[in-house]
Amino acid sequence: MDEARLAEQLGIGSIFLSERFNTKDAGVLAGAVGAVTEQIGIASAATNHNTRHPLVTATLATTMHRLTGGRYSLGLGRGFDMLFDVMGLPRVTSAQIEDAVGIYRTLWSGGSVAGHDGPAGKYPFLMQDPSFDEDIPIMMVAIGEKTLRLAGRIADGVVLHTFFSDETLDRAVRTIRTAAQEAGRDPESVRIWSVLATIEDSISEELRLRKLVGRMATYLQGYGQVLVEVNGWDTADLARFRNDEFVQNFPGAFDAIGTVDDLTRVADLLPAHWLAASATGSAARCAERVADQFSCGADGVILHGATPTELAPVLDAWRTVRPRGRFDQLAANPGRFTS
Repeated sequence: MDEARLAEQLGIGSIFLSERFNTKDAGVLAGAVGAVTEQIGIASAATNHNTRHPLVTATLATTMHRLTGGRYSLGLGRGFDMLFDVMGLPRVTSAQIEDAVGIYRTLWSGGSVAGHDGPAGKYPFLMQDPSFDEDIPIMMVAIGEKTLRLAGRIADGVVLHTFFSDETLDRAVRTIRTAAQEAGRDPESVRIWSVLATIEDSISEELRLRKLVGRMATYLQGYGQVLVEVNGWDTADLARFRNDEFVQNFPGAFDAIGTVDDLTRVADLLPAHWLAASATGSAARCAERVADQFSCGADGVILHGATPTELAPVLDAWRTVRPRGRFDQLAANPGRFTS
């Protein structure tokens, strides 16, 4: 909550809250941030439609929408097949997400869902309140082309993924907007957020390694194939990383438990241009990388993996190059352009 207050004081536009199944429940975190702030946008980025009953998720979003005066966006993602397998939950498909989004929007508009039997499940009768007319944006977290196209068809906003090269970001933006246009939507109405790992020089070497090398290595442990393919990187480099004996025997996530020695060793397995898909170095250089994201077509930039305190020098540098007036009319809500 202190970080949320500080973020608002520093002028950060939005907070994107991740969810993990330990001490990071999407609804509780969003509620805490909403309760201690007055202006900053808030997004759950992301939760999964299959971990809650649709009426529960719709209620979470409605509560946050009213609590914050319209500053909240519900963000959805695919999640991880292996995790859902061990949890006993169905694997997420595009059809399920699209079906669930339709249910949420029906409920938020005061409608009812009766006799529903679709990809998201069977529901005899769902309703919140017939007087509802809640304009709650839905965002999607997307990496691969199928999900990018789905987001273009149905989402109000899109959160991309950390470690997208500039070329990949440009291509992802075009994929989303083309899909929106093909669906009969205004392609410029979808607000697209780049996710930029931001590691400014003033932090410690241990933190730098954890936030850059550790994060990349952890992604490669979990879903490296998708990230490498979407960037057009050499899969032989991924195989070399995954086949390394040290990596194979490592007992957890590198960004969670890796020591300086561990991360230094792993860094030698990662091509430099993979890690370069980030913002590193001086505050001025990080600000330049933020500008690069807008040049590639993003509508917003998430400075990923840094606390507000760590971002303060980057924000000071960004103010010196921020295009005057370009963002003045944007809504606080990260899932829409205008209030």
